[in-house]
Amino acid sequence: MIRNIVILGGSGFVGRSLCEALVERAAGLGGRIMVPSRRPQRASHLKTLPWVELIKADIHDPATLNQWVAQADAVVNLVAILHGSPDEFNHVHVRLLTQLSQACLAAGVKRLIHVSALGVGQSPESAPSHYLRSKARGEDVLRKARHLDVTILRPSVIFGEHDRLINLFAKLQAFLPVLALPGANSSFQPVWVRDVASAIVYCLDHPETIGQTIECAGPEVMSLKDIVKWAGIWSGHSRPVLSLPLGMGVFQGWLMEMLPGEPLMSRDNVASMGVPNVASGQLPGLREIGICPTAMGSVMPDMIGHQSGCDRFRIWRKGPFSR
Repeated sequence: MIRNIVILGGSGFVGRSLCEALVERAAGLGGRIMVPSRRPQRASHLKTLPWVELIKADIHDPATLNQWVAQADAVVNLVAILHGSPDEFNHVHVRLLTQLSQACLAAGVKRLIHVSALGVGQSPESAPSHYLRSKARGEDVLRKARHLDVTILRPSVIFGEHDRLINLFAKLQAFLPVLALPGANSSFQPVWVRDVASAIVYCLDHPETIGQTIECAGPEVMSLKDIVKWAGIWSGHSRPVLSLPLGMGVFQGWLMEMLPGEPLMSRDNVASMGVPNVASGQLPGLREIGICPTAMGSVMPDMIGHQSGCDRFRIWRKGPFSR
């Protein structure tokens, strides 16, 4: 029975919902839910949850990673970035998984749930972006680790009360007369964050998911333009959406990269959107593990605009393609 769980990246958007789901699970089982983070002060929302331990730790340090993995029955990896140089993508999506595999081997920990992304099904060599190439290489690292019992989840874009996609587009439409979008016709299958959290918990409790790759996608395929339009409607600030041609989109991404701070969008994001972010239908999905996918329109209208002014400002600064 898995009781003690380490969540890498547990202080983020998906981590919040996962911790809440694991607390419900722990009410019947007990155990520890350990969330190591370099900046635990940013995860104050987790401090009130029973069984959750916020730990100040740098998981990219092998000795520190070994220390906390050794205390676990299972590890969940949520760590990912969507902006960075090729080396930064490699550091987070490949090198960390190599170190995690070694830490699990040293500690005798076999069970690992890794959250990847839809669109990673193609080989690293053929993927159009540094993000997708590094994600594919990371999956390869885990598949080759014979000592691990791995389940890989591939979600589409994830929505929820604290997301940085729907809420950002809602906020932008409150003051921009028109939105110019690269990749406006790119396909997504948005999935609710709580459905992703439920899928992770299911995999922890069902050993038959070992060795599987599960596609986490919602019930609707939508274009980015559709998502933006609905964000505007739900927030009461619907604006026209201008679809930029590929060349203009790449140029816009380059301009945003030049701005200080984390970019709202990068050239690598534009390249990633060239791959449909939808379920292939060739792998098991949420329905196959007993989860009925939640439609975006059934939850987001009541959530948009309910954040405080400070929360909305942080969402705007982080950008739409951050987890």
